[in-house]
Amino acid sequence: MMNSRTITCSSDRPPAAVCEFASNPENLPQWVRSFCLSVKKSGDKWGMETHTGWVGIRFVAVNDYGVLNHVVTLPDGQSILNPVRVVANDIGSEVMFTLFQLPGMSDEQFAKDAGMVKADLQTLKVVLEGSQA
Repeated sequence: MMNSRTITCSSDRPPAAVCEFASNPENLPQWVRSFCLSVKKSGDKWGMETHTGWVGIRFVAVNDYGVLNHVVTLPDGQSILNPVRVVANDIGSEVMFTLFQLPGMSDEQFAKDAGMVKADLQTLKVVLEGSQA
């Protein structure tokens, strides 16, 4: 089994609003600032420009369960599943991202990646809560 860490963030926005925004690849540059420089769609596939080149990204189908799992496909063809859940917390939401320590990943890199995910979830919170009218 791989080492894992689930990183959470609360938002005062309802789950449906969080899911709608966070599952739209066009919105990734607004909140995944740790490594997403831009996104583009080619046919029915999405690509994300990162500091190390382009990667593919594919979200699960829109659903009523708050599941925002997505697969990132690296340039070498490796696919990485990123499990994400959004659950109701009173009138707001909890966003939970499970990060796995991949084979060959150092503890230091795993900790750095966890920090990036935490920062991105905090940015998601700020963007969502700042967009309330």
